[in-house]
Amino acid sequence: MVFDLIRPAPLTEQKHSRDGCIYLYRAMKFIGWIPPKDGVLRYVYLTWTAMTLIWFTTYLPLGFLGSYMTQIKLFTPGEFLTSLQVCINAYGSSVKVAITYSQLWRLIKAKDLLDKMDLRCTSMEEREKIHRVVARSNHAFLIFTFVYCGYAGSTYLSSVLSGRPPWQLYNPFIDWHDGTLKLWVASTLEYFVMSGAVLQDQLSDTYPLVYTLILRTHLDMLKERIRRLRTDTTMSEDENYEELVKCVMDHKLILEFCALIKPVISGTIFTQFLLIGLVLGLTLINVFFFSDIWTGIASFMFVITILLQTFPFCYTCNLIMEDCEALTHAIFQSNWVDANGSYRSTLLYFLHNVQQPIVFIAGGIFQISMSSNISVAKFAFSVITITKQMNIADKFKTE
Repeated sequence: MVFDLIRPAPLTEQKHSRDGCIYLYRAMKFIGWIPPKDGVLRYVYLTWTAMTLIWFTTYLPLGFLGSYMTQIKLFTPGEFLTSLQVCINAYGSSVKVAITYSQLWRLIKAKDLLDKMDLRCTSMEEREKIHRVVARSNHAFLIFTFVYCGYAGSTYLSSVLSGRPPWQLYNPFIDWHDGTLKLWVASTLEYFVMSGAVLQDQLSDTYPLVYTLILRTHLDMLKERIRRLRTDTTMSEDENYEELVKCVMDHKLILEFCALIKPVISGTIFTQFLLIGLVLGLTLINVFFFSDIWTGIASFMFVITILLQTFPFCYTCNLIMEDCEALTHAIFQSNWVDANGSYRSTLLYFLHNVQQPIVFIAGGIFQISMSSNISVAKFAFSVITITKQMNIADKFKTE
């Protein structure tokens, strides 16, 4: 079945943490990001890669610019805002795609670290947690897919039924004013380009969530291992010390995993933080002042898409900081009081390292969290307030 991965597999099957990225990497392979290592097919595939980067990453933002330079007088205020909100996001998307694609080796290497972490997941309880996070991660990617495709499809249909192309990209070869057939052809070409760009944007937006969902599961399993330290009366002090050292190594692997993916996340989320307030503000102005029922539906789907780009991941970052705090409490509350000197000194070292929470930074400036996300999103209301105070909407309507 196509959607089997969104349900936890039975424990009779062997699942690994990297399986939570299956849908993500299938989409990357489809869009041209993961070529074969050798053979003739590699060069055929790289041709497809070049085409996707040219059409979806390069042409789309330039198509908006060309449209504004040649047809700006033909836009109604609502059409211009509908185009502008997507144009700004398209430029940001191209930057995010460039960062993700150039740093893809980090994400692939991080999967190897997940395999090393999985070597410690031997109990049925831990395997069950792995199965659940695999399903949850693939399910999250599928939800993003439905929402992003819903936006592209709703905008395409609502615009064509209203008698205009959905995004009015610059197209010198087809004049969509010249009959219904050419309108459908031009709109379908735009939809093809936008669908590819939307998929690329989705990949840049979903990998942080998928990887951090898996990270949280390994933090949770490490916390449970710490709580079990020195609770088995059949184990000797040397064996207990060995288990503590293994927990220290587990934490070290987690930190290596985070260090590997942080540079990619920093660039993509920073780009989105810079754009989210302005894009949301323009979209809400369009909804409140210029939209009809069809444009309103498409704009509503666009708002959901914009919110999905940062809010789920920022919320997960908050949870990771709470997980680190819970890890600290688990170490301090573990059964260490009557342990020998070497065990306690190692525990103190472990406690000192764990007290430094795992924090993701956007662009080396903003801490990625819900408070940061809300702060940058508030700019949308500033845009609306300025529009109301200057009566910009009324001036556009009267012109």
